[in-house]
Amino acid sequence: MFTGIIETLGKITSLVHDQGNLHITVESSISSELKIDQSVAHNGVCLTVIALADGKHTVTAIEETLNKTSLGHLKHGDLINLERCMQMNARLDGHIVQGHVDQTAICTAFKELDGSWEYTFEYDASNGNVTVEKGSICVNGISLTVVNSKINSFSVAIIPYTFEHTNLQHVREGSTVNLEFDIIGKYVARLMQR
Repeated sequence: MFTGIIETLGKITSLVHDQGNLHITVESSISSELKIDQSVAHNGVCLTVIALADGKHTVTAIEETLNKTSLGHLKHGDLINLERCMQMNARLDGHIVQGHVDQTAICTAFKELDGSWEYTFEYDASNGNVTVEKGSICVNGISLTVVNSKINSFSVAIIPYTFEHTNLQHVREGSTVNLEFDIIGKYVARLMQR
């Protein structure tokens, strides 16, 4: 379980394909504090640490994960958002995030405003996922508030701190991002389908 509050950025130092899997090695300020078998969200995708060495950690994304997320688009040197799992005795500053990406989206608009940024993302609505204005959405593992909700798209406004401390600073029109829709909204949508 995560909160969508990014702890730090990691840098991709190695990508190794092994059959249908991708072993991802990341260098970060928290890598040396991790443990084997620990869950860490990478751009919002919950992955298990399988190796540690020299201030780096390695995780494996299986084919199913690669098919449903943007992790297969990573390149050597890319920055990735990292968050360790939530502690039960800590404040929940973001929203409840499982680290289970529902689907990807494409950035269709990027606007630099006076002291903030606005992003618009478009996704395939046929999966039944929905957003609501002032509701929560997780983009690349970042807990954000929806400011404009449509059937297959939404916008978010980004404050300077989030822009500077996450990989949204590199997202532009055409970029692919991971989406995890609000868990409560998913349950409500499923009940409405029945």
